[in-house]
Amino acid sequence: MSKGNKGFGSMFTGGLDDEENLDKSTPAEGIMASRSQTLARIATGKSVADRTEWVDPAKCRPWRMHNRDLDHLTEESCRDLIDSFLSAKKQRIPAIVRRLKDDPEYDFEIIAGVRRWWTVTWLRAHHHPEFDYLVTIQSVTDEEAFRVSDVENRSRKDISDWERAKEYTIALAEFYENSQSQMAEHLNLSKSWLSRLLDVARLPAEIVTAFSDTHDITVRVARDIKPLTGDAKALAKMRDEAERIEEERTKGGVRLSGPEVAKRLVKATIAPTTKGAGEKEITGRGGKVILRYAKSRGGGLTIKVPPKSETSPSELLKAIEGLLT
Repeated sequence: MSKGNKGFGSMFTGGLDDEENLDKSTPAEGIMASRSQTLARIATGKSVADRTEWVDPAKCRPWRMHNRDLDHLTEESCRDLIDSFLSAKKQRIPAIVRRLKDDPEYDFEIIAGVRRWWTVTWLRAHHHPEFDYLVTIQSVTDEEAFRVSDVENRSRKDISDWERAKEYTIALAEFYENSQSQMAEHLNLSKSWLSRLLDVARLPAEIVTAFSDTHDITVRVARDIKPLTGDAKALAKMRDEAERIEEERTKGGVRLSGPEVAKRLVKATIAPTTKGAGEKEITGRGGKVILRYAKSRGGGLTIKVPPKSETSPSELLKAIEGLLT
């Protein structure tokens, strides 16, 4: 596909009812035009396009590059769709799928509409077997499928930056030769925004463990942390802090928000503040002071452990080791 292709935003306007123009358009443009026609017909109560039909959700499977964490699809997270489907007695907006070949278990692969598929499946399993899955069937390549899915879901607030960043990272390697410039051009995105989004998925795994939910890792959170991961000393300090945060969560039940975790990680990389005449302090778990120290002109080191310190011996020893290295 040439770099001269128009961005997907232009596919939503102009010529949607002109079959001759649709035949001359690119496959991706035809997909979005067909979808617009389908939505218009549904909205007016008219019959839908020939390629739109009701199917059994059990015969559909999500595409390998769909941008939903299936573990986060629950009755609670899909409550709005469940209530909407029950109120309308059907699904109104079709998903986008493509037909599978040589798969005895599934007939269709879901390009966009995994949450709707989950909702219909849930309803059928909870006393509503009458519900079917409304889909628009398209013939697309993987790269076209990625762009269709991106247009469908880019503005959705219920898709986290983490989900989107993971999907974009895979697409960058598979479809755009690891060129962010090429990817930004094809998706009609700014290079700076794309770079910030990809940084979400590029955080080291040992830093990610500090977050109780990966969906808490937003572009803004990653913006504060990612630049520090390039410094070996700063990264080591953040790793230690991430371990403390994870221990607080698993043993003490302390759950921090994404911004709170980011603040702790960044603070761990900052040099201890000066106290009194050359005295400095080191904070540990929860931001509490675990020891104070002062260096003399002759090279000596004085260490003071505050009374009633709640730090563990291992944490204290690790802080002292850091002073001696």
